[in-house]
Amino acid sequence: MKKYFNIFGVLFLLIAMSFTGLEMFSSMTKVEFVEGSKTLKFTTKLNTSHISKAVGIDPNTAGFDAEVKKYVNANVAVAVNGANKTLTFTGSQVNGESVFVYYEATGVSDVSSLKIKNSILTNVYPKQVNIVNVSYKGNLKTVNFQKGKETQDVDF
Repeated sequence: MKKYFNIFGVLFLLIAMSFTGLEMFSSMTKVEFVEGSKTLKFTTKLNTSHISKAVGIDPNTAGFDAEVKKYVNANVAVAVNGANKTLTFTGSQVNGESVFVYYEATGVSDVSSLKIKNSILTNVYPKQVNIVNVSYKGNLKTVNFQKGKETQDVDF
């Protein structure tokens, strides 16, 4: 009986230790259509240390905002109804373990389809998952992005 307790104890310890190195790599983006200004507003929440590693600069330095802007412009794109839209970076905010990044696409009058590219952090963290929630006139669609699947279509 004691032998079984020892085996069970060792197995339990091995299983418990396998979860200690588990780290989640994910981002969450909210896309909202603002009808009055005909704008798609994007808010992306990232892990501070992950984005800091990707842009190669400390988040508490003055150049962090500019580096995040370059990074977002290189890794996020949107086409509305087949037409590519320019994303305008409007700022970022470091809040402890999270960084909020704000950007928008203007001149959007009506949306029947979106083609979104989101490869944020997939080059640094191959298991990165980027979740995007798109809200348009009361409809909510959710799409997931990961390495090898960086572009998704959303139809309304």
